[in-house]
Amino acid sequence: MKRLFTGIVIAGTLLLTGCSPKQRIQLTELSGNWDPFNKKQIENLINRFGKAGDSYDPARPPYVVFDWDNTSVFLDIEEATLIYQLENLIFGCTPAVLDSAMRTGIDTSAELTEPNAAGQKFSTGKIIADISGSYTWLYDHYIGLHGGGSSSLDEVKLNPHYRNFITKVRFLYDAIYTTYSADKAYPWVTYLFAGLDSARIYEMIAHTVDWQKGEKIEKVTWTSPVDDELPGQYAGQVSVTWDNGLRLVPELQELYAKFREAGFDVWVCSASFTDVIRAISSNPAFGYHNAASNVIAMELERDLSGKILPVFRKGYIQTHGTGKTEAINRFLAGPSGRYGYGPLFIAGDSEGDQNMLFDFSSLKTGLIFNRLNGQGKLLGELTRQAVESYGKKDAKYLLQGRDENTGTLIPRQGTIRLGALTDQTLP
Repeated sequence: MKRLFTGIVIAGTLLLTGCSPKQRIQLTELSGNWDPFNKKQIENLINRFGKAGDSYDPARPPYVVFDWDNTSVFLDIEEATLIYQLENLIFGCTPAVLDSAMRTGIDTSAELTEPNAAGQKFSTGKIIADISGSYTWLYDHYIGLHGGGSSSLDEVKLNPHYRNFITKVRFLYDAIYTTYSADKAYPWVTYLFAGLDSARIYEMIAHTVDWQKGEKIEKVTWTSPVDDELPGQYAGQVSVTWDNGLRLVPELQELYAKFREAGFDVWVCSASFTDVIRAISSNPAFGYHNAASNVIAMELERDLSGKILPVFRKGYIQTHGTGKTEAINRFLAGPSGRYGYGPLFIAGDSEGDQNMLFDFSSLKTGLIFNRLNGQGKLLGELTRQAVESYGKKDAKYLLQGRDENTGTLIPRQGTIRLGALTDQTLP
């Protein structure tokens, strides 16, 4: 009788109020520094297609896809990890393996577009020879590389080989990007994980994020030793500048949660290494709470013990540019994918995301974080569409600004460049 009475009371309450169970679901509201129009559009999408919407079907849940670097976080976790890896000499391979890894997929006879400090051009092979020589010295002396050395990290840092090694590896990463392409650079940097395993990557990411959160947001320049300090260098002295100060983004942490609460599945599709993205996006300490299984990113082969090999996984997709669309189709949207239908919402920031932002007819909203780039590319066209459709109900693309001096969103479409005081909307 108690159950029957309870059911009558609930039914009667719904009849008296004129509300259906679906109408009683609390509508999503976002907080933080979103542009007001962007905020409203995203809220409307969540409320229309999530649990509060009339079309919601838990058997066919809607899903969304986020890029990670410079989208879900400010700056790039793969590149921040590279700095931490270099500064702390976290490597798991012999000099011969590292040398081979650095040559993978690269024409070592090709001249790099980036010159040395004297303005001279040199080949990829020459700087790899310099890096290998310095790594061999470090391997033989630093106890942490397990090559027979007994010196501490602080001790080997005093030797010019340390500065030569870390600077030239970071220089080469940028030079491969500009000389060859992102399609070469993004897999290349993952090969430096050779000999490490997932547990070591997860530990390194946790340390990287905690370290970066306390760092000043700025550009940092490294310069390798002069010839007199370290003679016999084929590439000579080089300098490289990189961005420091990765930040977690509260608005994105909340957005991930709001999508999940409304019944959406949340995915990350990144050009970084899979373990790197899983380690930051699924670690509860970092606030995104993304399922580790919901990551589509770069994959490498592993040996029987789980150690990473400097070999891109056979048959896998490079998740950059058109590769992101291909991966989403294969694993999620295509006939053999998890869903068999496309995403409703995609967020990105760069030319590496432009294809997935454009290619899906299912897309209702594409969110672009404004880095003032993409001019002359598809990304630039999508950005222009976001500006021209601003304030219109049927706007498909949204442009979200941020302050590069603080690593935070600002309630406008424009972005404030590092060192600038005012925002700029288009490049």
